[in-house]
Amino acid sequence: MLAFTVRRLLLAILTIWVISVLAFAIIQLPPGDFVTAYIAQLSASGASVSEAEAVSLRELYGLGQPFYVQYAKWIVRVIAGDFGVSMEWNRPVGEVIGDRLWLTMLISFAALILIWGLALPIGIYSAVRQYSIGDYLFTLIGFIGLAVPNFLLALVVMYLSFRFFGANVGGLFSSEYELAGWSWDKVVDLIKHLPLPAIILALGGTAQLIRIMRANLLDELRRPYVVTARAKGIPEYRVILKYPVRAALNPFASTVAYLFPYLVSGSVIISIVLSLPTVGPLLVRSLISQDMFLAGTIVLLLGALTVVGTFISDLVLMWVDPRIRHQLD
Repeated sequence: MLAFTVRRLLLAILTIWVISVLAFAIIQLPPGDFVTAYIAQLSASGASVSEAEAVSLRELYGLGQPFYVQYAKWIVRVIAGDFGVSMEWNRPVGEVIGDRLWLTMLISFAALILIWGLALPIGIYSAVRQYSIGDYLFTLIGFIGLAVPNFLLALVVMYLSFRFFGANVGGLFSSEYELAGWSWDKVVDLIKHLPLPAIILALGGTAQLIRIMRANLLDELRRPYVVTARAKGIPEYRVILKYPVRAALNPFASTVAYLFPYLVSGSVIISIVLSLPTVGPLLVRSLISQDMFLAGTIVLLLGALTVVGTFISDLVLMWVDPRIRHQLD
């Protein structure tokens, strides 16, 4: 098992490197560069940039160098923990992302806990009480969660809150704390604003995992070993929880691989709708302005989360399923 873990870890590192190459290349695919977008922005406002100034800007940011040279300089700095300087913000990428990154991870983590905390017991209940009123109700809610886009739900919640309660639910902080330094009062204010975006973000993933858990557990409950356990007089809760639920968790655990990047990338539109100070709106803005260092870092982060999610899924699967551990020994 140790050899498997090391092998998967090395493969994950190699995959992240390939993702970094592809991310850096894809960001440079659109015609022009940051200077081109910057000149177009100035022209729209009535200002102008001479050809000599444009050349000077490209030399300043190293945009005139070949792709492999630009990538080599960037990836060496990334390995050293320096993600470069954002061209648009004229600040280090680490500072630009700053609080946005950990706020994004906080919302994503809260949504992930909510997804697992709701989907697991509801999926078990729907399978054990198949075709009951509760099963039909949760199935209806699940289909609604899968059918309704998260950003549309965010718009509906914002409208209803303002229309009937006169409350503005956008953002993660109240107006008096938005630009204030960190304090205990600001943390409490953040906790008060956190549930709504976490619930909206988690709705689609929860509905999907409920269906997965229900289907897998129904399949396991029809296995001969469950019938045998019941015939031996084992209590029903032990019959269900000891083996069928653990076996049904295999596909459930494997969803971690795509839940991590989904929670970050899926929050892009929701963050824009709810005016959340997260990485999502920053990614959109950096892509529009072709700020390759900032956009490349965020895209690399999304790819790395996919790899990390896959690695965690493998470890969780080995933990919940002894058969996998036996095959690796």
